[in-house]
Amino acid sequence: MDRLIEKLALLLICLLSFSGADSFAAPVAAFLIAVTVSALVQVIGDSRVKAVMLAGCAGLCAVLPEMFFMLPLLLYDALWEKKWWLVLTGLGVLGSVAEMKAAGLTAVCVECAVSVMLYMKVSKLEQTVDKLKDLRDEVTEKNMQLKVRNDAISRAQDSEIHIATLKERNRIAREIHDNVGHMLTRSLLQAGALMIINKDEAMREPLESLKGTLDTAMTSIRQSVHDLHDDSIDLKRSIEESIAAVDGRFTVKFDYDMDDRADGRVKLCILGVIKEGLSNAVKHSSGDRIGISVQEHPGFYRLVVEDNGVCSDIEETGIGLGNMRERAESLGGKISFTPSEKGFRIFMSIPKG
Repeated sequence: MDRLIEKLALLLICLLSFSGADSFAAPVAAFLIAVTVSALVQVIGDSRVKAVMLAGCAGLCAVLPEMFFMLPLLLYDALWEKKWWLVLTGLGVLGSVAEMKAAGLTAVCVECAVSVMLYMKVSKLEQTVDKLKDLRDEVTEKNMQLKVRNDAISRAQDSEIHIATLKERNRIAREIHDNVGHMLTRSLLQAGALMIINKDEAMREPLESLKGTLDTAMTSIRQSVHDLHDDSIDLKRSIEESIAAVDGRFTVKFDYDMDDRADGRVKLCILGVIKEGLSNAVKHSSGDRIGISVQEHPGFYRLVVEDNGVCSDIEETGIGLGNMRERAESLGGKISFTPSEKGFRIFMSIPKG
């Protein structure tokens, strides 16, 4: 836009140079030719075509002396093309300088100087705008990088808080189990002993009531400890830690979609089977890829562990496969081991409830 405004200003200045012209047709022709070439130079992309057009238009001065008064406009375009010397072809009009008025020649020289100054001003302005755009883009990129870092820091802090919370729950569960649980167990034994040695019928009912209360408290404590222990197991994180310890020759793909509120026994069963499956793959598989999928469905939990090693047959005589089967069956689940030429696959399903 700035270039267009500057060119319009130059056009007005060039028109003033025609004020002393003896005819009307030649100045109009020169004006139209120069304006057409200048417009085409600004919209055409091929630099060679633009150079030819500018040089040819300036060369018309030799046959159309009035074109000499439009040289400031052509010079302005040539400066933007970094080929100011193209307008030198317009010096062919110098052979008829004697026929031109001194005022007209002076005006053209002044206008050329104005063209150079306008070019320098606008080019510096455009350079400044480009620098500002680069600075804006750099600041935007830095802000995006800062946002990514802040998000990563926030996630890390959330993870640390979550881990600290789980550890505290574990500590509380241990404290309740080791201290309160043991004291309640001792109190129950003492109450039972008192009931056995008691000979006073009047004390029988209070002692039975005391034992019932202690039984209820013990049941409540056990349930609380069980709930705290279940909540303290971060299954996804534990699986990721197991994957991180796998031999580097394996690429592990992990897919997880399960509610963290699942029963602790289910979590421990899934984690135990995954650890055993990874250990077996590292020891026996000839492949280089392992896939782990943990999915929760409306009625059951599903686990798939598979690798791409060649496996034609298996014998369930080892301790590892037997342990996995016992884990699944203890929760009413089912587990199967499928060997094939494409790899070894463990499939386990555990019903809910």
